[in-house]
Amino acid sequence: MRIISGKAKGTKLETLEGLDTRPTLDRVKEALFSIIQNEIWDAKVLDLFSGSGALALESLSRGAKKAYLCDNSTKAIQIIKQNIIKTHFEKETCLFNMDYKKCLEELKNEKFDIVFLDPPYRTNYGIEAIQFITKNDMLTNDGIIIFETDKKEKEYLHEIEMYTNIIGLRKYGRATLAILSLRKDD
Repeated sequence: MRIISGKAKGTKLETLEGLDTRPTLDRVKEALFSIIQNEIWDAKVLDLFSGSGALALESLSRGAKKAYLCDNSTKAIQIIKQNIIKTHFEKETCLFNMDYKKCLEELKNEKFDIVFLDPPYRTNYGIEAIQFITKNDMLTNDGIIIFETDKKEKEYLHEIEMYTNIIGLRKYGRATLAILSLRKDD
């Protein structure tokens, strides 16, 4: 896994061993960032289930101004710290080693331009996070949420539409990326 473009282009990232995390594949990451490239510059990013930190660090490499990374795993946090140092983004990152609910509670007065949600599959964590983010108005007016889920869970996307608008849906093998925006009342 590596940084694909920008200031840290080509930097190889450390990843966790084993099956506890599923890093977003480079081809999926490349497709995702080509879709959201116009949203990244000067953005404030939240990467809630960070794993290796690849999505937040790719955002910073492409011009985001600040990234908040959260993971509950101490091993993941150690990997993220290594990757932050390798990419030289120490000043642009805030790192949280805690449960996603605690992190959201701590950041509930912040506004984000981009939120990455890649929770463990077969959990309600993503939907719960989306509910919290929208209820607490944590997105900027033009902010987006990138929610990764597997194809078996795609049927649950109708629940997400109660809180957000699905502005894009892309399938990459087992992974489905939903690009969400705030639901605006007419």
